[in-house]
Amino acid sequence: MSTPISHPTATETANLATPATETANLANATSATANSATASATAFLESLDARRPPRLGGFSSTLVRLELLRKLRNRRTLIFTMVMPAIFYLIFGLTNRGQMLGNTDAALYISVSLATYGAMVATTTGGAQVAVERALGWSRQLALTPLHPAAYIITKVLVSMVLGAMSVIVVFGLTAVTGVHAPLGTMVVCGLLVVLTSSVFAAFGVMLGYLLPAENAIQISSMVLGIFSLIGGLFVPLAVWPETLQTIARFTPAYGAGEIARAPLGGGYDQWAVVNIIVWLAVFIAGSAWALRKDTTRV
Repeated sequence: MSTPISHPTATETANLATPATETANLANATSATANSATASATAFLESLDARRPPRLGGFSSTLVRLELLRKLRNRRTLIFTMVMPAIFYLIFGLTNRGQMLGNTDAALYISVSLATYGAMVATTTGGAQVAVERALGWSRQLALTPLHPAAYIITKVLVSMVLGAMSVIVVFGLTAVTGVHAPLGTMVVCGLLVVLTSSVFAAFGVMLGYLLPAENAIQISSMVLGIFSLIGGLFVPLAVWPETLQTIARFTPAYGAGEIARAPLGGGYDQWAVVNIIVWLAVFIAGSAWALRKDTTRV
C-alpha cells in the first residue's frame, strides 16, 4: 500500500521563502547604503577641489589684530621692547643731554639709536616666536587650514613691526618729556625709518624661529642682537672703537639700520648703509623661505 505524497501548502511555501527574501532585502539595503556613502564622499572631495582658496591666502586684519593682542599679553615682550629701551635712554641718553656728537645733540642721537634697538628686539623676538608655536604643534595645525604659509609669515612680520613702532613711540615720547627736542617732522621721519628698517630683523627672527628649537631661539636671538647693537654703533658711537672694529661694524645689519634711522638728524650718513640693509634683508628672507620649506616638508 503506497503512502500518499503530501505537497506543501501555499502558506508553507511562503514561510520558506521569507528568509531568502529578507536576505535579499538586507543585501539591497546594504548596497544602497554603501552607494550613498560613496556618493557623499565623492561629492565632498569634489567640493574640496572646487573650493576657492581664501582671499590673500587667508591674510586678514582680524588675524593681525588677534596676533597683536596675543603679543601684548606677553609681559616679557613688553619689558624688552618698551621698558628696557626707555631705561637705557634714561641712563645713557639723558645724562648726555647738551653734549654734541658732530652736529647732533648726543641725547637725540642716543634716543634714535635706542629706538632702533627697541624695534630690532621687538621684530626679532616676534619672529622668533615661530619656534615656540612649532614646539606646541601649532604649525602642524595651521598646515591643515587654508592659511597660506606666506600669509602666516607676513602676519608675523607686520605684528612685529607694530610692536617696533610702539617701542619708537615710547622712546621718542620720553625724549620729548625730558626736554630733548627736535622738529616734529624730523622725529616722524626718523621713526618711520626705524620701523621700515626693522623689517630686516623681523625676517631674521622668522629664520631663527624655523632653524632653532623653542628653548634656544629667543635666548640666541637676544644675544646676537646685543652683539650687533654694541658693534654696530647703537649703544656707543663707532668712533670709540678701534679702526678694525669700525670696519667690521659696517657689515652688521644694526649699523645699516642705525645709520639710516639717524640720517634725518642732519649729521649725514654712510650710503653703504642702504646697501647693507638691502643685502641683509635679501639674505634673511631667503633663509626664512628655505627654513619654511624645510619645516613644511617635515610636517
